[in-house]
Amino acid sequence: MFLENASQKGWIEVICGSMFSGKTEELIRRLKRAEFAHLRTEIFKPRIDVRYSEEEVVSHDASSIRSTPVDSAQNILLMTSEVDVVGIDEAQFFDDGLVDVCRQLADQGIRVIVAGLDMDFTGKPFGPMPALMATAEYVTKVHAICVRCGNLAHHSHRLTRDDKLVMLGEKDTYEPICRHCFAEVRRKEQEEQKRKE
Repeated sequence: MFLENASQKGWIEVICGSMFSGKTEELIRRLKRAEFAHLRTEIFKPRIDVRYSEEEVVSHDASSIRSTPVDSAQNILLMTSEVDVVGIDEAQFFDDGLVDVCRQLADQGIRVIVAGLDMDFTGKPFGPMPALMATAEYVTKVHAICVRCGNLAHHSHRLTRDDKLVMLGEKDTYEPICRHCFAEVRRKEQEEQKRKE
């Protein structure tokens, strides 16, 4: 499905899903395959993501690949001359300009692989991800397992009461849960809020 041939024209691939679903692991797998095929790769992540490493993209299962942290999507364009494949992790944390950056790269004949959360902790589409999914030639949705019932997890439920949209965290801060369990949790949170008012 994904041709790893430098003579092919560019395209955009998006890997999306909830936390702990294997998005970064899949991104790393595709990038390592491209490197194995002797393609020139560059990997980027938002500078704010320093959970595991400042200079590497690291999955929850500790797979890693070197990366360049950037402050904005436009910085990616400045560092992608003479590459065949561009990887971008944690795309939801980038500004909306990421969509045009990915389009420009693909139009230049570069294969662009983007990974990110498709929804925020409230269940709403997250950052530039919806537009990236609409623009991409290929979209892969990966799933975690619901920690409450064992079904496929669709949501990243925040375990703390912090309302900030961007909050980096791990298993102590987030849990993957299915649609049904997410609806139940939200209902209980709303009932608790009404009692407090």
